[in-house]
Amino acid sequence: MSTCNIRPLSRTLPTSTRPKLVSSIRTRFHTPASCRGKATKAPSSKGAATGTSQVSQVEKETLPWQEYLAIRKRKRRWETAVTIPTTVAGFVGGISYFGNLEMDPNKPIFNVDPMFVYGAATLGCAGLGYLIGPVIGSSIWRLTHRRLMRLIEKRDKEFHQHIVKNRVDPTRQSATNPVPDYYGEKIGSLHDYRQWLRDQAKFRRKAASFLAED
Repeated sequence: MSTCNIRPLSRTLPTSTRPKLVSSIRTRFHTPASCRGKATKAPSSKGAATGTSQVSQVEKETLPWQEYLAIRKRKRRWETAVTIPTTVAGFVGGISYFGNLEMDPNKPIFNVDPMFVYGAATLGCAGLGYLIGPVIGSSIWRLTHRRLMRLIEKRDKEFHQHIVKNRVDPTRQSATNPVPDYYGEKIGSLHDYRQWLRDQAKFRRKAASFLAED
């Protein structure tokens, strides 16, 4: 029988002695050891709950690598999707402007036929649209991910450190052994990252064999 269920001692005393001893019994009464053991278990569960809450808070403040790489892949698609129309728009705008200018073969521009100058300027407009496209696409993408930007930027720094640490030396490339994705732009998943590491190792082996032959 558990001692925690024992009735108060004051109830077992005679009625005549109960009033005199109630106060002393209350001050001297101690909780049994078994009850104290049960009482001490409560704070441990509270501490475990606190530790779990702290771990969950850390997980909320950290973006999983798989999710980060998927977001990074979508960002690259955004930039590519916007680059295509901006390039076409630059080319069409260049043709619309320089195509309507009067060309006099007898009046060269910098000693060059105006047709070639205007053609180069049109291609320059298309190139300008190609360069502006990723900037516009990235800006639009950032607006759609404002809540996660702090976590994404944190992962960007860590990802860049991994790329710099594991990528190959570009000075050792050759016509038959080009550098494989030096900036890691094609990495969009953990599988792609592992494949990127294998490509870097393959490049190092080829470069080492070429040096050995020389």
